[in-house]
Amino acid sequence: MAKRIATVRRKTKETDITATLNIDGSGKAKIKSGIGLLDHLLELFAFHGLFDIEVLAKGDLRVDVHHTNEDIGLVLGEVFKKALGDKRGISRFGEMSVPMEDIVAVVTVDISGRGFFEKIRFEAGARSASKNESGYSFDYANHFFESFAKHLGMNLSIRLFGTNPDLHTNLEPVFKASGIALDKATQIDARRKGIPSTKGIID
Repeated sequence: MAKRIATVRRKTKETDITATLNIDGSGKAKIKSGIGLLDHLLELFAFHGLFDIEVLAKGDLRVDVHHTNEDIGLVLGEVFKKALGDKRGISRFGEMSVPMEDIVAVVTVDISGRGFFEKIRFEAGARSASKNESGYSFDYANHFFESFAKHLGMNLSIRLFGTNPDLHTNLEPVFKASGIALDKATQIDARRKGIPSTKGIID
């Protein structure tokens, strides 16, 4: 199997971001975004998804974290899409449930070529936690995942069960489950000889 490794750089007036990815890695991460909580969450995503990821980002954090956060999602989506190539042989679908204290995150993905993510859904009485001391919030997490899903071409569903006021406790299982679900979806199925779509192509 050809190595599924890629690098993408995006430079604008607002951000300068370079991401390197090895899909078939061992979970090594080097994340430097200037957003402490996001760095930690992406390290968890890489570790549990067994992806080797390096993200080096500079952004206009003196304004706020919005542009940097969103553009990191964009670049990660593009680097996954580039590394996957024509997606020949991948499983395409993946799902994982991960608990943390009284929270359970359920993440489902379909690498369909049609990027879609609405927002994190709160189920069974769950509710949005307040901002973290770093200024990070559920809104920022939603912007990250929307950008990631759109540019990868992934249908992404994230649901949260339980009630906990701590943002970190809510988002940690989300990123762990996202890594594992995406690992499942990107794995090669030896039985699949072609592209996993009846159309014969995944954009």
